[in-house]
Amino acid sequence: MNKLARIAVLCLVICFVFSPALVLAQDATTHAGYDKATAQAAFGYLGIGIGAGLAAIGGGIGIGLLSASVVDASARQPEMQGKLVTTMFIAAALIEGLALFALVICILCLFM
Repeated sequence: MNKLARIAVLCLVICFVFSPALVLAQDATTHAGYDKATAQAAFGYLGIGIGAGLAAIGGGIGIGLLSASVVDASARQPEMQGKLVTTMFIAAALIEGLALFALVICILCLFM
């Protein structure tokens, strides 16, 4: 992993670690003119957005790695291309289904 990716992951971890402390802090919500319930709802929406984004990014990365592996394997053994493509489509459907399931969970959390 390069340096920029490590910094980005570290920033995300820090945000996830400290966001509950910000939500539950009394002083952080009262001086801004919002009550605690409004701040908790705002952080909930932020969490739903981050979760949906991570689900979409994860699905995209998974399908990209799968496609790259199939192209590499097809280049090495062209006679296996038909079987590889069939297996790739099945695996891509499973990956996409998992990402869609995560997005549906995020949408359900939004309306509850």
